[in-house]
Amino acid sequence: MAQLQPGLVSSVPPDSAAQDCDVLVIGGGPAGSSVAALLAERGRRVILIEKDKHPRFHIGESLLPHNLPLLDRLGVRAQIETTAMHKHGIEFVSPFHGKSVRYEFAKAWDKRFPYAFQVRRSSFDHILLQNAAAKGAEVIEECRVTSVAFPENDTPCVTARGKDGESREWRAAFIVDASGRDTLLASQIGAKERNPRNDSAAIFGHFSGARRLEGQAAGNITIAWFDHGWFWFIPLSDGTTSIGAVCPAAFFKNRGTDLSSFFMRLIASSPEIADRLKDATLVGDVVATGNYSYMATTTSGRNFIMAGDACAFIDPVFSTGVYLAMKTGFWAADAVDACLRAPQKAPGILRRYDTKMSRALGAFTWFIYRIREPAMRNLFMSPRNWFRMEEAVLSLLAGGIFEGWSIRLRLYMFRGIYYITKFSHLRFRLARAKNSVAASAPSEVS
Repeated sequence: MAQLQPGLVSSVPPDSAAQDCDVLVIGGGPAGSSVAALLAERGRRVILIEKDKHPRFHIGESLLPHNLPLLDRLGVRAQIETTAMHKHGIEFVSPFHGKSVRYEFAKAWDKRFPYAFQVRRSSFDHILLQNAAAKGAEVIEECRVTSVAFPENDTPCVTARGKDGESREWRAAFIVDASGRDTLLASQIGAKERNPRNDSAAIFGHFSGARRLEGQAAGNITIAWFDHGWFWFIPLSDGTTSIGAVCPAAFFKNRGTDLSSFFMRLIASSPEIADRLKDATLVGDVVATGNYSYMATTTSGRNFIMAGDACAFIDPVFSTGVYLAMKTGFWAADAVDACLRAPQKAPGILRRYDTKMSRALGAFTWFIYRIREPAMRNLFMSPRNWFRMEEAVLSLLAGGIFEGWSIRLRLYMFRGIYYITKFSHLRFRLARAKNSVAASAPSEVS
């Protein structure tokens, strides 16, 4: 068996007689289910292998407005909307500014998507998985993929273990790794790298009886900064609210108590979140997750492609997780179909996919890396629509940043203002430090 070689793509179509399917998808989350549904719809023989039994718990309930056309394309929007909470905007709360600011999606550059959904991921993911099966994909649950082999001059071979403990193998012309944070292929080839610029961890739980915003804003997500990071506050349609805190990973190592007590202590340190939860009750367990931010150094290769969290996961502050999972799932489906139709063109097709992936992540990560910086907080807490820059930032928050240069140009202008603001802050701090030193120096006696 040859080792998996990232960056190499076979130009020889695999022997169809030895195949169990055209495409084997690993993982039944939003990325995997989207890929499987789209390829099965195009007549490809698709097998999807999922380690869990749906519905199953998953964090990440907040969608973006630009998720909606993807749900329309899959034909599941109406079904999801019956149990979803409408999210018309985002509220940022800053104790450093003593106020909150709300952004409404209806004021974004593209006015066609004025709202998004907050969803129970257990229900949402189950609907997407069922849709893939309805489109013709063979879905196998409670089966964990343990390895993928790429023999030279032969079809890729996937080995998995079912709930009965028995090992099974499949052969497929193409492998889609949508294994989420398991990062199966990236881990197997040593391509997974932690992101040193965003070394965060998260702790979260669900509460009943939390105080929400009023009126149409009741479904809005709230991002509340505090001394050690930021909180999310995500209302769900069944009356529960998802609460989570994201902090530097090192901060969690010194918590000195159990998870629940530590979480309650963090909540108490945020006046806004504490006030909203003063009459609320914790429902279920408190959960923590580390190694939050990572990226794969390669996202495709000889007869394989990665999508969603199997490629990368960035900080959830802008709720990009499900959106990027589905968006990359759509791109992956197009790339795989094109590779199967024209294997000799596969290297170029996959290079273009890699470039798309890199640009998509880069568009969000620049902002995410700086979201805790005072200069960035100041800009978000003092919005101005100079040259329609606020509309462009709203498009970023809505997920609509792949639609042309008009928005990207404004975002680059926003970056310029950020650097000017940061330089002004630096000059102010240096001047204040200089004055402090001068004031503390002993007076000269004549």
